[in-house]
Amino acid sequence: MIKTLTREQLAKTIDQTLLRPTATVQEVQSLCITAKRNHFAAVVVNPCYIAIAKRILAGSDVKVCSVVGYPMGANTIETKVFEARDNIKKGADELDVVINFGMIKSQNYSYIEKEIGILISVIRREQMAEYNKHINIKIVIEAGSLEKEEIVEICKIIEESGADFIKTATGFGNRGVQLDDVRLIREVVTRNIGVKAAGGIRTFKDAQSLIDAGATRLGTSSGLNIIEEYIELFGK
Repeated sequence: MIKTLTREQLAKTIDQTLLRPTATVQEVQSLCITAKRNHFAAVVVNPCYIAIAKRILAGSDVKVCSVVGYPMGANTIETKVFEARDNIKKGADELDVVINFGMIKSQNYSYIEKEIGILISVIRREQMAEYNKHINIKIVIEAGSLEKEEIVEICKIIEESGADFIKTATGFGNRGVQLDDVRLIREVVTRNIGVKAAGGIRTFKDAQSLIDAGATRLGTSSGLNIIEEYIELFGK
């Protein structure tokens, strides 16, 4: 296998993730310690664990990410705005926001445009006024449940909205990420927006293939395994 990234560059593509509803405090603590040691891009935790993650990762280069509308996306816009604000107030640096899949399947793209637009407007306005930092916003589309035409339409809306990333899946859908998901998204959007691949990424081979296809972040619970496989192949 050809080495295309340094270990440090690979680590900065990884969002080390623990979103199981049964995740314990101890598991979250272990997740954060692993992320800190390996200099991952972020940890992704449920909202109730933001404060714990923020405390453990204080002073490190690892960001705290949490979720909005997770995992179904069927909350009202008002509920998602409250959740986004609350997550940021508790210390989240990044948000993975699940959009309303039912409205996509209903071809009600005006609703999706409104939902994303309101969320981003509120977050961007308040990040400047209150938080003095950029909040990365990743919009989750659940590619495995959408038709190609739906993915194309929704990705155009997301890029035009000013979001930072398109995320391929929640990890709770009918399948994880496939290479064709990333390739399709990259055909639709410019390099001005990131692509976060998520769901079923367990090995360095998985990670490398998705990065080659155009992913710039990887949502995975197997970040340590990916790094260890990299070291076995290429050394530290």
